Amino acid sequence: METSLAVDIGRQALWITLLVSGPLLLVGLVVGLVIGIFQAVTQIHEMTLAFIPKILAVFGVFVFLLPWMVITMLDYTINLFEKIPTLIR
Repeated sequence: METSLAVDIGRQALWITLLVSGPLLLVGLVVGLVIGIFQAVTQIHEMTLAFIPKILAVFGVFVFLLPWMVITMLDYTINLFEKIPTLIR
């Protein structure tokens, strides 16, 4: 296997990882920021107030985007398996 091909496969894997995990991380970031601002304004510093809404929001987005995430991962995996005969020389 050539190094450029290995780098391309690694680049695709990282891109798919970012693409699939990005929405979940972004929702967690936005909800955490909103809760943090709310806590700063109201001076309520309860740990569960920040933890529970983040978990519920990330779980909700995960359930909503799960079909898209599975299709994206399956497309990448099928593409990778189809490349195996060309990788072996």
